[in-house]
Amino acid sequence: MRRQAAAGESLAAGSSRGLRLDPLTLPVRFTADDAAADGHTRLIEIDSDRVLLSRTVRGVFMRLNVPLANYLGVAVRILPAVEQGEDAVAIMLEHRDPALSVPLHVTADTDNVIADWQLWGNVLKKKLLVTEFDGTLREPFDTIGLLMLGVVRPRRLRRSALRTRRPKMYRRRVCTRSLAAMPVHRDEREIIAPD
Repeated sequence: MRRQAAAGESLAAGSSRGLRLDPLTLPVRFTADDAAADGHTRLIEIDSDRVLLSRTVRGVFMRLNVPLANYLGVAVRILPAVEQGEDAVAIMLEHRDPALSVPLHVTADTDNVIADWQLWGNVLKKKLLVTEFDGTLREPFDTIGLLMLGVVRPRRLRRSALRTRRPKMYRRRVCTRSLAAMPVHRDEREIIAPD
């Protein structure tokens, strides 16, 4: 199993700024901030079908194995600045219980956030979500399941000179002479004369 961060390694202090995971190398194992846990960190492992959360609270070790199907989707969230820092953008794997939501990418640089957001959604096969200012989640596009809907366009008319032409296959099968014009040989022993 490949790991992206050592189990004991902690990320940047405060809000996990600078976290960037590669979705193409699942399973991914890393540590993230958790205010309720001892040491304020928890160990997270993301696989293609589950998320494993490990932490210690008041000396009691807890491990949660949450199926990936229980997560709502991959959301983009704006994190406010912390102590004279810059605002950051986070890509989160969102759960109904905010304590089970998992950060996937946290950065102040917004150049590749949309591409990473779409890549995480494709790899995990989850809906793409956007977080509103009041904290609610919504889909940015109209969808049917994982399929995005677009504008329905009318069929393109064929403007070719060949649009009224019959296919070659039908031309080969057409009988070009009428049956009445064909010679009929009755009472003959051979149709083809010998040499």
